[in-house]
Amino acid sequence: VQLVESGGGLVQPGGSLRVSCAASGSIFSISVMGWHRQAPGKQRELVATITSGGGTNYATSVRGRFTISRDNAKNTVYLQMNSLKPEDTAVYYCTAHITLLSGAINDGWGRGTQVTVSS
Repeated sequence: VQLVESGGGLVQPGGSLRVSCAASGSIFSISVMGWHRQAPGKQRELVATITSGGGTNYATSVRGRFTISRDNAKNTVYLQMNSLKPEDTAVYYCTAHITLLSGAINDGWGRGTQVTVSS
């Protein structure tokens, strides 16, 4: 199973950016997908999660600015980031709780995509 992120980059404070993550492989189903981030010198933290039914959860620091969504048919999760702040600068990692065709469970992580908020 692979999780591949895309869409990171450099954006000015107050700007917007959308990152995407597509899961591929021998996937039967994906229950929860989410995004974590890690800023330089800081611990990795949860940003947002979304269930297969669309239930969402956000970190307090991003609530109201970020929106997580997913396309179950494409095994893809998105993170729309608005009103970006310099403190949002981090490597953003995609995560997914996957049931494989074999029945095994895979808690996968992507390799990350860099988001830099700077003028």
